[in-house]
Amino acid sequence: MRELMIGNKAVARGMYEAGCAVVSSYPGTPSTEITEEAVKYEEIYCEWAPNEKVALEAAHGASLAGARAACAMKHVGLNVAADPLFTISYIGVDAGLVICVADDPGMHSSQNEQDSRHYAIAAKLPMLEPSDSDESLRFAKEAFSLSEKFHTPVLLKMCMRVSHSQSIVETSPREEHALIDYVKDQERVMMPAQARRAHVRVEQRIKDLTEFAETSDLNRLEEGSDHSKGFITSSTSYQYVKEVFGDTHPVLKIGMIHPLPVEKIKDFAASVDELYIVEELDPIIENHCKTLGLTVHGKDTFPIMGEFSQQIVKDCMGFAKKEIMAIADPIPPRPPVMCAGCPHRGLFYTLKKNKCMVYGDIGCYTLGSLAPLNAMDLNVCMGASLSGMHGFNKARGHEYEHKTVGVIGDSTFVHSGMTGLADIVYNDSASCAIILDNSITGMTGHQQNPTTGYNIKGDPAAKIDLEALCKAMGVRRVSVVDPYDLAETDRVVKEELAADEPSVIISRRPCALLKGVKHNPPVEVHKDKCVGCKACMQIGCPAISVRDKKVEIDATLCVGCGLCEQQCKFGALEQKVVNG
Repeated sequence: MRELMIGNKAVARGMYEAGCAVVSSYPGTPSTEITEEAVKYEEIYCEWAPNEKVALEAAHGASLAGARAACAMKHVGLNVAADPLFTISYIGVDAGLVICVADDPGMHSSQNEQDSRHYAIAAKLPMLEPSDSDESLRFAKEAFSLSEKFHTPVLLKMCMRVSHSQSIVETSPREEHALIDYVKDQERVMMPAQARRAHVRVEQRIKDLTEFAETSDLNRLEEGSDHSKGFITSSTSYQYVKEVFGDTHPVLKIGMIHPLPVEKIKDFAASVDELYIVEELDPIIENHCKTLGLTVHGKDTFPIMGEFSQQIVKDCMGFAKKEIMAIADPIPPRPPVMCAGCPHRGLFYTLKKNKCMVYGDIGCYTLGSLAPLNAMDLNVCMGASLSGMHGFNKARGHEYEHKTVGVIGDSTFVHSGMTGLADIVYNDSASCAIILDNSITGMTGHQQNPTTGYNIKGDPAAKIDLEALCKAMGVRRVSVVDPYDLAETDRVVKEELAADEPSVIISRRPCALLKGVKHNPPVEVHKDKCVGCKACMQIGCPAISVRDKKVEIDATLCVGCGLCEQQCKFGALEQKVVNG
C-alpha cells in the first residue's frame, strides 16, 4: 500500500513493521513526531521519559529483555544520552535497538548546529542516514536487522528536512518477533577487565561493518553519462544534487554513513575526473576520502554551516543542468514571539522591572530574551540555568545572589534541573530558582511530562508535586504565583530575592494554547482615554499594536489575560463584560 508520509511518521511505520515493541523518548524538534506516531500503534509500548539518557537506558533494557526497542531525540538530546551510549556500544544488544537522532542544520529550533555523525564515529556504532520518507521507513527496518546481526545499537540519523518533508512510502504488514530469551552474562558488567575485552569486540565489529558497507545496497551507485564530475553525497544533499544535475553525472549515494566503505569509494573516485563531496555541516565523508589519499572538492566548494538547498548547490558549482524552481520574492519573516496570553510574559516583565540577571534555559520561555522584554541574559542547555546561576552567584558573591535568578520550565526541571537545585541547596547558595509551570512541555508541541498527571496517551498518570519535591530537596522557601497577577508576582520576586537562603518560585498557569483552557473575553480599548503612552506595549504582546497614536487590540489573538489592563494607568483598557 502506498501512502504519503513525513519522514518521522515513516520511521514510526518502519518501527511498527519491524516488530518494535518498546519506544522510550524525550520530545525534541525535529524528532518529536517519531514517538507521537509510534504511540498510535497499539502493538508498541510508548512513553515519554524524563530525559534522553533515561530514554536510551530504558530502550536498552528492553533490548536486553529480548524485545526490539527504540528511542528518539534531537541532536542535542544525544549529548544527554552520550553517557550510556558509549558503554552500551561495548555491552551490545540482544533484540534490535535503534537510536533515532534528528539534526537541525540551520538551527530552526536549536541552540547549536552540531553534527551527530561524530557520535557514530566516537562511539564506534553504525549509523544509517535516509534521504526521504521511503528510505526512512526502509532504513528503520534495516536498522533493526543490522542491530541483531552485529549485536550493536544502530543510530538512525534524521534531519529537519527529511523529518518534516513528505514523500510516498510503500507500507507492509507488521512482522512479529518473539521475545529473545534472557541469558545472564557477566561479561556485560562493565568493570575494567570486561570492558577491555569488550573494546576488542567493538573494534572487530567495526571491521565487519566496514566490509558490510562495501556490498550493502544502503550505499548505491547511480550511473551518469558525463564522468567529468562525480558526486558522493547523502541525506537531503542527495536530493539537491539530483535536482540540479539530474542523471548527467554519476552519484555514489551513501545511506550507511558510518562506517563508510573504502574500496567502493576508491573505485568510484577512479571512474570520474573530479570528485565532489556534498554533505551538510561537517566534512565527515570528505575527511574519510582524504584519509584514502583521494583528491576531492568538499568544503572548499560548499558551506560548512547551515542548511543546503538546490540553489546553494547550483551557486556553489557555478552552473546547473536546469533552472531551479524558486519563489521570486522573499517571504516576509515572522519574528519569534511568545503567544498572546503566554503565562511566561508576566513573569519576565517582572524580572525586567526588577533588573534581574536572568540565567535562562531551553524552552519556549527562551523567547523572553527578545525585545521588548529583553529579560534573559544567557542560556546553555537543558537544566543549566540552576547550576549555572549557582556558579555565577558563588563567583560574584553575596550581592549578586539578591538580583540573580535562574528560570526553568516544569518539563526541563524534571529533565535535568533537579540536580542543579540539589547543588544550590547542598552548597548553601542563596539563589532563587523560578520554575515556569505551564502544565505541559510547550515548545515541542504540547507533550505530557511527569508533572502534568497524564501519560503519552493522555491517560491519567502519577504526577510529581513540584512544591513537595522542592521541599523534600531541602528548600524551605517555596512560593507559588500566578504570573497574570503582576502585583503579587512582583511582591514575591522581591521577597525571595531578599532572602539569604535558597528559594524556589513556581510561576504557575497553563499554556494559553492548551485545549480546555478557558479564556476571558478580549480586552476593549477606550480610545478616548488612551494617551498613547505605550506602557501596554512594554509587555510585548502580539495582540497589541498602536495606530494613529492609539492602542489597538486584535480580538482574534487576545485571550483576556489582563496584563495590559494592569499596565494602563488611564483606564483605556478594560475587560469586556459578557452578559449572562
